[in-house]
Amino acid sequence: MITAVGEGVRAMDVDRAARLVISSSGYGEFFIHRTGHGVGIDVHEDPYISQVNAEELISNEVFTVEPGIYLPNKFGVRIEDMILVKGREGLSFNSFTKELIVL
Repeated sequence: MITAVGEGVRAMDVDRAARLVISSSGYGEFFIHRTGHGVGIDVHEDPYISQVNAEELISNEVFTVEPGIYLPNKFGVRIEDMILVKGREGLSFNSFTKELIVL
């Protein structure tokens, strides 16, 4: 999903990339919200990374990529990254693994 980020990319295309990964793994129906939102003065603000936002991303914007899967009456999982649009790429503020860690 982060590889889909870049200046001039529509927010809805980043959302679409997240949905493609989750849907191809068989969990599409359980991804029930937008992929992310801008971060700045308010907690939730533009750009909204959603299926309906055709707004193009611009350099130096910061937003979350936080796709979630929610299995009814079981549990939910959300992995969250903060992304900076830097030219034609997205840079994550964190570098922690996304691999499952069993404690």
